[in-house]
Amino acid sequence: MSVHARLRATVPAPMPPSQAGPPEITGLPERRLLVQRNDDEIVAQPLDDAFIAHAGASVRFPAPWPRSRGTWEVAPDASLAVFAGVHAVRAVDPSGATRWEVPHGCWYGACRELHETYDEYADRQDHRYPECGSVGFSADSRLVWAHVRGPLPEGELSPDTADEWLVIDAENGRVLARADAEAAAAGSLHLPHPTDPHQMGLSIGEGQDGAPLRWGRWDGRELTMDCLDGDLCLLSLSPSGDRLMTVSHDQDSLAVRDSRGALVEALEWNAEATIPRHPSAPAVGTGSEHDELVVCWDWAGGFLDETILVASTADSDEDWGQTRHWLVDTTGTHGFLPIDYPMPASGEPTALGSGVWSTLSEAGDVLYVWGPRVLEG
Repeated sequence: MSVHARLRATVPAPMPPSQAGPPEITGLPERRLLVQRNDDEIVAQPLDDAFIAHAGASVRFPAPWPRSRGTWEVAPDASLAVFAGVHAVRAVDPSGATRWEVPHGCWYGACRELHETYDEYADRQDHRYPECGSVGFSADSRLVWAHVRGPLPEGELSPDTADEWLVIDAENGRVLARADAEAAAAGSLHLPHPTDPHQMGLSIGEGQDGAPLRWGRWDGRELTMDCLDGDLCLLSLSPSGDRLMTVSHDQDSLAVRDSRGALVEALEWNAEATIPRHPSAPAVGTGSEHDELVVCWDWAGGFLDETILVASTADSDEDWGQTRHWLVDTTGTHGFLPIDYPMPASGEPTALGSGVWSTLSEAGDVLYVWGPRVLEG
């Protein structure tokens, strides 16, 4: 049995791929943005329900430092862009004006300086490849959650704190709460609760050392942080926010969990036991060096609705040609199905909600939006 993908929309990138990072579709179904960044700016284009850009509605945010020196996020209402840099978190409005800045410790591991400007280290060879944090907007755009390298100028949480997790007022930059992230990150990613602006997921990568997963709740005064058990990469939240899609750090296990980290109804799939051998790989028992072929989940995919997931095995498929994507029905009605595309798919899928997902063209200049067409034997 398989599921056929139907092309719903073709969305051209606003910038040439040779000059910018890959385009992304962000936001909830009723308020989607097409965003893309180069070294100089971010372009954000509001999209309608058919994934067509609103004419004349593009917003541009000048960037304070190059794309390789941190991460970034655009507010769901496209009113603000926040850049998580090496030495500070900076909010920029479409005019290019800095609305606020929160300085913090340097993300280059051996540096203990509290830099005041990007120019202080822009040309330093030892700062060319720093670690990085990330930022995420709450669903209502009023809060910015930031994962930073400590300390903040006003003092450390404790001498042993490496990374901090902050809740910031998006309007004025006031730090409302802070907590020890209990990690030493190489990178991270925020995933906001889709309906509750006071909850946020933080997926942290520590390179080979692990993948700590944090869940935060802010009650208006204090930030409470749950440390979920296991080395888990958080990929997606269901539309209700009650379910998390995770892949283990070793890429063996795909699972659905609640916000406390507990498995939901034993919804966990081991890659080796679940994914069939790639059809282009040599058969087992031929004496090939590929007899022990390892299949692994990608750190990609997400919820299409409350019960359906899209996942992929592109990393382990690349040696054999065609990338494979999978539709997972957590109700058990259709189970685990390969996705058939009308043209070769490249890379990994991104879940967009409302039953659709996107893939990036091989040239990087177009996003394709897909939905399941029909389930058939």
